[in-house]
Amino acid sequence: MRLIPLALVLALCLPVGAQAQVPDAQALSEQVNAHVVAWRRQIHANPELSNREFKTSKLVADHLRSLGLEVRTGIAHTGVVAIIKGGKPGPRIALRADMDALPVTERSSLPFASKVKANYNGETVGVMHACGHDAHTSILMGVAEALVSVRKDLPGDVMLIFQPAEEGAPEGETGGAKQMLAEGLFADFKPEAVFGLHVHSTVQVGQVGYRSGAFMAAADSFRIVVKGKQTHGARPWLGVDPIVAASDLVGTAQTIVSRRMNLASQPVVLSFGMIKGGLRSNIIPDQVELIGTIRTFDPAMREQAFTELRRVAENTAAAHGATVELKIPDAEGYPSVYNNPELLARILPSVKKAVGADNVREIPLSTGGEDFSMYGQLVPAVFLYVGVTAKGVEPATAAPNHSPLFSVDEGGLAVGTRTLLQVSLDYLSASTPR
Repeated sequence: MRLIPLALVLALCLPVGAQAQVPDAQALSEQVNAHVVAWRRQIHANPELSNREFKTSKLVADHLRSLGLEVRTGIAHTGVVAIIKGGKPGPRIALRADMDALPVTERSSLPFASKVKANYNGETVGVMHACGHDAHTSILMGVAEALVSVRKDLPGDVMLIFQPAEEGAPEGETGGAKQMLAEGLFADFKPEAVFGLHVHSTVQVGQVGYRSGAFMAAADSFRIVVKGKQTHGARPWLGVDPIVAASDLVGTAQTIVSRRMNLASQPVVLSFGMIKGGLRSNIIPDQVELIGTIRTFDPAMREQAFTELRRVAENTAAAHGATVELKIPDAEGYPSVYNNPELLARILPSVKKAVGADNVREIPLSTGGEDFSMYGQLVPAVFLYVGVTAKGVEPATAAPNHSPLFSVDEGGLAVGTRTLLQVSLDYLSASTPR
């Protein structure tokens, strides 16, 4: 007598309308992990600055087309978008990865370390994936391949968003999440949830970090030009020294956070990232340029920081007989990343299922900024941190994101792929992980 397979017997015994089994995220991840590592190394060795991600976006688009997907390219300059249409009706979700690198000269000894140079703000600079966007892109490419492999059983649709210019568009250009949305990203396909992740040095490899509600800071940049009167360095009294005025301004501005903001409410960070002025030792220049960043979590405190910096800049310059030209902020910044509490509570069991409950931990507020926040202003969103600091290395002492020594333990790639897969599959199947 021919035996009937046990799996078929069990399937026949299921009541009509019972929920289909969720595909195994672990097995699907294992099938693509080698590809993810290879893509990450290729992208890491060939980094591209914001709005210049030509090779990266081509790699992504070619891969998605090879999976049989209809691909849209050129959105927000170099963005790539595709939709995986499941074989069964269900919800719509979106998954996002960013593709751009930073003007940082890599100092690692990796065999695939970047040797790329490019022009940035008129200077020749090294280019490096110092924030892990190479990992994000590779992980989402792997997730796409895995989801397509089970597409006929997939209940719902998944939008894949490969975004350029998360680090900010070049001066005079637009880009990033804001530009993708402005060009109709969600016009024909509006997801009910958006998910993203970020590899991070503050989390050990094998772990995933989360935070409900406000998670990452609003990020705003500013530009201040202190204008004086040029003169000979031997006769400073014949001019107005913008270097001294600018130095005083930088020091006084530190009191905005320490003395004028209610830090018992929310943290605030004000940092200067560049001071530029002068050409010779014996010439007092006519102006000095200052640029920097402000990080906040509360909208009212964000506006207060702008107001206080304008006041300090104007009054400090005036005390030296100088004037200022202000752009505070100098453009529309990134709002705070907000993890929708209800959505996070729904997907947290999936994260624990993917990596083990002991490897999922709540983490403190992050003063880093992310334009993923702009998607969350339109639909519920959750953003997670994936650990990439190697075991045996304390995250507190590891080279941080944006460092020329930033390092990604490749074990984190599998964790990110598995996590994003599990979250997506469970959400689409409306299952309750155990």
